[in-house]
Amino acid sequence: MAKGDPKKPKGKMSAYAFFVQTCREEHKKKNPEVPVNFAEFSKKCSERWKTMSGKEKSKFDEMAKADKVRYDREMKDYGPAKGGKKKKDPNAPKRPPSGFFLFCSEFRPKIKSTNPGISIGDVAKKLGEMWNNLNDSEKQPYITKAAKLKEKYEKDVADYKSKGKFDGAKGPAKVARKKKRRRKRRRRRRRRMNKETVYLSPCEYLE
Repeated sequence: MAKGDPKKPKGKMSAYAFFVQTCREEHKKKNPEVPVNFAEFSKKCSERWKTMSGKEKSKFDEMAKADKVRYDREMKDYGPAKGGKKKKDPNAPKRPPSGFFLFCSEFRPKIKSTNPGISIGDVAKKLGEMWNNLNDSEKQPYITKAAKLKEKYEKDVADYKSKGKFDGAKGPAKVARKKKRRRKRRRRRRRRMNKETVYLSPCEYLE
């Protein structure tokens, strides 16, 4: 569940995820004081799942179907998913155009003036053909200009970041920090679990 959005529905689980969850719960009930080596447990769960019959898996398939119904229903009622997106900062640096885009900006008006009523799709198609017919030396002025604009953009972004404002279209700075924190938590969890030496043959109750 998203930390910044407590109302967001919990993601749907697969049949295999329910199987693993059930195995863990059964182990905790039978051996509350016995830890599990996470890597070995996951491996054995995978091996056991592959050997299970369709009848044995059907229970978990039904659980997954029910959870999908729950998830779909909750997502329909989840309003913030559409309107909760972070607004772009109008003062943030604008991404620079590519060489091809600069070329299009120059020749689009000419194509429209010489072809009244031409559709947007046909204009785009014609621009693409014109660009592809240019040799490298003819494309170079647009590419060079685009490179200069990109260099300026990167400097502007650096200045904007230094003020603590830059968050990008989807908040890359914030997303990167969240990913870093998740990686640290996963590493700590793996280290903690890998210290354990007890192995479990998962879902023995299904045998």
